[in-house]
Amino acid sequence: MKHTKVIIQLPVPLKAQLDALRTQGYTVSGYIRSLIERDLKKGG
Repeated sequence: MKHTKVIIQLPVPLKAQLDALRTQGYTVSGYIRSLIERDLKKGG
């Protein structure tokens, strides 16, 4: 599967929460990608 980049701006506190997920083995990109995939599967 080919990939492309999406650039978004986040409030600093939200980014800090995402960065904290690294202790649970997530990357920010991986976490956001999984949320989007899960949400799109629900709607389709």
